[in-house]
Amino acid sequence: MTTEKKSRRIVIACGGTGGHMFPGVAVAERLCALGHRPLLLISRKEVDAEGARKYGELEFRTVQAIAKPRTFSLRMISFLVKFAGSLLSCCKLLRQERADVVLGMGGFTSLAPVMVGRMLGLRTYMHDSNSIPGRANRLTARFCTAVLLGMEEAAKFFPKSDCRVTGTPVRKEVLQAPTQEEARRMLGLPEDKTILLVTGGSQGAQKLNTLMVEAARALPQVQFLIIAGKADEQRVTALSEGVGNVRVMGFCSDMSTAYAAADGVVARSGASTLTELSILAKACMLVPYPYAADNHQYHNARVFADAGAAVLCEQDQLTVAGIVNFVERHLLDKAARQAMQDAMHRCSSPDAAQIIAQLISEF
Repeated sequence: MTTEKKSRRIVIACGGTGGHMFPGVAVAERLCALGHRPLLLISRKEVDAEGARKYGELEFRTVQAIAKPRTFSLRMISFLVKFAGSLLSCCKLLRQERADVVLGMGGFTSLAPVMVGRMLGLRTYMHDSNSIPGRANRLTARFCTAVLLGMEEAAKFFPKSDCRVTGTPVRKEVLQAPTQEEARRMLGLPEDKTILLVTGGSQGAQKLNTLMVEAARALPQVQFLIIAGKADEQRVTALSEGVGNVRVMGFCSDMSTAYAAADGVVARSGASTLTELSILAKACMLVPYPYAADNHQYHNARVFADAGAAVLCEQDQLTVAGIVNFVERHLLDKAARQAMQDAMHRCSSPDAAQIIAQLISEF
């Protein structure tokens, strides 16, 4: 005689940035497929609202997310008052929803829901995507049944936790990305040229964008697709006037298609970006965001560079000559490109969302 599995109410705290939200969405999608009822908690930022609108089939709620200031700061008084309010509102929400599990995807949006979940006797989990976890995650880990990791290198930062290396979840649109030919047709890009995608993240990067336009002049046989960021779109468009092999976009709402269209990518090295690039096996030059907390983007990129999956170049060392060298050695040389793609694919974890969904729901 078989017994039907219980449908669980699983709260996923995943707001603040796309790097937290999109992996949370990926887990929620798998939970729905397994018959569970996920509820995603996001911040009140507009970036979260924009992301949520793309996933109308999922259930979202907003919560207050407060970043912790330095411990010996006058701002701690205000933080503690607001955080107490967040704990009370999370307690009310988890009780009303009759939550079974709380999963935090990182950042300070996760701390209050996970703490309250632990106080209510629920199973609690946190996922960290980076090779060096942030201070919020190190704190949140103290209240978790287990800590789930995107990269094995992060385990040493959680010596007292039950750590499981799961990889970082990716949304189904990445797993179901179009073929390169289809993606190029969708974006109106040439099908017979080597294409280099350049993206400095949602805010763009002025130095990166400028150097890419200059490199494009030296590589007329390569099509550059520069996602410049809305704030820099007008400047880069003017800068690239007359450069026939450059196309500029301010923002791309379908990055999986943009990645699929490209032969190579120049990008930041946030964990979600790296995960998506590894799934799609793209040859990469990684230019870490230099102001990331604990310089974690550099350390993320180092993991991939050491595996032969990417070229690492810090922003202050980036030059036109370096970009041209990367393109000539790793993209135009098809054998070298294939070797880098194979190495990138070996870094991928396409089943991460399924692994996490099963782990947190089966008990």
